Amino acid sequence: MGPRVLADRYVLLGELGRGGMGVVWRAEDRVIGRHVAIKELRLPEGAADAGVFAERVLREVRTGGRLNDPAVVTVFDVLSEAGTTFIVMELVEAPTLSDLVRERGPLPAQQVAVIGEQVLSALKAAHDAGIVHRDVKPGNIMVAANGRVKLTDFGIAQAVDDPRLTTSGMLVGSPAFMAPERVSGHEATPASDLWSLGATLFFAAEGIVAFEKSSTAATLHAIVNEVPYLTHTRGPLASAIMGLLAAAPEGRLGAEQTRGLLRAASAGVGQQTPPGGAYTAVHTGPPPTMVTPGAPTGPRRRTPLVVAGVVVVVGLLAGAVFLGRWWGSAAAAPDPATAGQVMTYGRAGDIQSFSDPSSEYCYTELPRTGYSMSSDQRVDCDKPHRTEAIAEAAILGDSVSYDENPPLAAYPGMPRLTAWAQARCQLTFESNKIDKTAEGPLKLYVLVPTEQEWNATPAGSGSPVRSAYCLVARQDGGEMQRPVTGKVK
Repeated sequence: MGPRVLADRYVLLGELGRGGMGVVWRAEDRVIGRHVAIKELRLPEGAADAGVFAERVLREVRTGGRLNDPAVVTVFDVLSEAGTTFIVMELVEAPTLSDLVRERGPLPAQQVAVIGEQVLSALKAAHDAGIVHRDVKPGNIMVAANGRVKLTDFGIAQAVDDPRLTTSGMLVGSPAFMAPERVSGHEATPASDLWSLGATLFFAAEGIVAFEKSSTAATLHAIVNEVPYLTHTRGPLASAIMGLLAAAPEGRLGAEQTRGLLRAASAGVGQQTPPGGAYTAVHTGPPPTMVTPGAPTGPRRRTPLVVAGVVVVVGLLAGAVFLGRWWGSAAAAPDPATAGQVMTYGRAGDIQSFSDPSSEYCYTELPRTGYSMSSDQRVDCDKPHRTEAIAEAAILGDSVSYDENPPLAAYPGMPRLTAWAQARCQLTFESNKIDKTAEGPLKLYVLVPTEQEWNATPAGSGSPVRSAYCLVARQDGGEMQRPVTGKVK
């Protein structure tokens, strides 16, 4: 008996895999002379409406045809023979992300970040087209040996502008990678896909499924009520993962903030760990984006603040950074269009007098050489002002003591310090913390300490001043009448 042929064109050569929705075959397209993958779809067990299933198949084809991104598997054709539907797709011969982690364990942070960037690109293409994937998970991500990634199986994707189809209240997707709002019965949205991406990156970086329990019910309960621990992951990748896993969609990282963090992680920023496994993490708000070695590996209960999720973004964007002998060997290049004007402060700096700096204040003058950021120029942000501080990035945190000889961390050099501070400020500037429509086009300023200020011994028992400050002003230098961050003192 000869090989099976579909539509007098596609010769089935062998089975590539199978699952609940059917079998995937390797096939040869006789017309073009290329190998393709053909998904033979079968009516799911227990499904009674063949019409709805057939419509979902056609939707997969329409979905694939609408997307144009290197990380999306291309759909070529759809066939129907003897009551069975076949989808002809691009053949991608590569293991899934699930296979890779099962074989190798947790993947390196830079590799996880590169994978995440490509999946994010595919999701953005889908979301821009009004399509929600609804089943982002490791098993639907294929990773080739050259690092190229393909997001597969838009078969249950739902075009948000297509009201014809429903799932009759049935949850569609993989439970362990399903966003909390979907578990609670709400419709899938682009933010839901981003949460699933966060759960997928957690799995890739940690080697375990964040919320998987012994039963589906327990897994869904954990998704809604618990927060997972990161035990291996730190730095920008940790910030990206935990930002994506925020319980409330409105508190979740968006695509652009996520892309910035993943780019920083893929460049190796903040990945080195000092001897003994200890490290200094910058974190400006709950929940924690990373845990120290030896922390419990099980998930913890969500606090009401975590469930609310509204304030999580600002803290998550801080990431982690290591200085002195542990400072990253390379820094991610910030976007020149929004990187911000860099100025120095402290001894021999552009701004020499910088008393009681804080991210909670506004100032009556614009930052400039010779400008004094003192209490005389400080005003409440609901009063007319020209400059608003939007973030303080404590480079070493509050635990630095000058009792050590030599000091804990040497000055990293202006290029590296500037690159880190610009990236940190740009993340805040591009986040949903900033209302860019409040006062018209805004300009970002990035303030970093001079080497003299970095190395200066503080008076008394205080700590050295080693923070970067992010400020905004109107591009035309005019007065702002209200805070762009919504803070009112």
